[in-house]
Amino acid sequence: MTKILQDLVDKEREYLNVFFSKLDLVALDDILQKLSCARGLIIVTGVGKSGLIAKKIAVTLTSTGTRALYLSPTDAMHGDLGIVQRGDVLVALSKSGESDELVTLVPFLRSRGAQVVAVTSNRDSRLALASDYTLELPVAGELCPFNMAPTVSTVCQTIVGDLLAIALMRMKNLSLDDYAKSHPAGRIGKRITVKVSDLMLKDDALPLCAPKDVLVDVLVELSDKKCGCLLVVDVEKRLLGIFTDGDLRRSLQTYGSDALQKMVQDLMTPSPRFLGPDVLAWDAMRFMEIDQKHPIMVLPVLEEGKVVGLIKMHDIVQAGV
Repeated sequence: MTKILQDLVDKEREYLNVFFSKLDLVALDDILQKLSCARGLIIVTGVGKSGLIAKKIAVTLTSTGTRALYLSPTDAMHGDLGIVQRGDVLVALSKSGESDELVTLVPFLRSRGAQVVAVTSNRDSRLALASDYTLELPVAGELCPFNMAPTVSTVCQTIVGDLLAIALMRMKNLSLDDYAKSHPAGRIGKRITVKVSDLMLKDDALPLCAPKDVLVDVLVELSDKKCGCLLVVDVEKRLLGIFTDGDLRRSLQTYGSDALQKMVQDLMTPSPRFLGPDVLAWDAMRFMEIDQKHPIMVLPVLEEGKVVGLIKMHDIVQAGV
């Protein structure tokens, strides 16, 4: 690592240590309580780099169960102010607290019945003095050699936003189901919505055989279905056992070519593990990986004791679960 990078890492660590040691947790908790009791929206705003952080905080709040949105202070003064209603709480981010766009906006927010929280490093700033609540961010300095480019200050804003968002999430007792409903297209959503029945092979795609079938007669089924196994069932499709590629290899090692003339029931693994069609695919994958040294690649799917499907680890992974 170059000396420049090492110096910056040390300075960032020093400044963040100052932030954490001097952050007013009482004031932060007051703001948390205010946000948790908000009857309307939580609106986050800022100018420049602080505006970008405000957008991030707003979407983090939304994705963790709190109704929130980002409001551009410029657009607010040109019509978007109409979104603000009585009961809303607006969180304004500004390191200096002197951004004209924010200071100008505050009286109009008040006239619409919203309360304003200033998050700034200057408690005596115009924004802080005009707001209902103020959280002062203890920023010792920026990484910029001129102490101007927002770096540490925006990191501190992000940290405060994350703390508030996750604290609200915990206060609401947001469940994994609730969280996943906001992420239906992501991996989290798939893990909580995709079931074994959505991914399993069924009907003609199932590799089935009878217990008294001779191995040589069912090798075509084993090969054509490309599942790595045969499900051994009775006439009512009740599962009796499973015959896998591994069983084939072990049979040939034990009996040689004579294995081909043996009945499947003499070579199969009896009483294999199985699961139901309503099990989440994510839970099925974890079940298949319980024994890391001997992971299961395929599992029979049973409903009321009868085979209705086969789930493959490959298909779960391919589904993005």
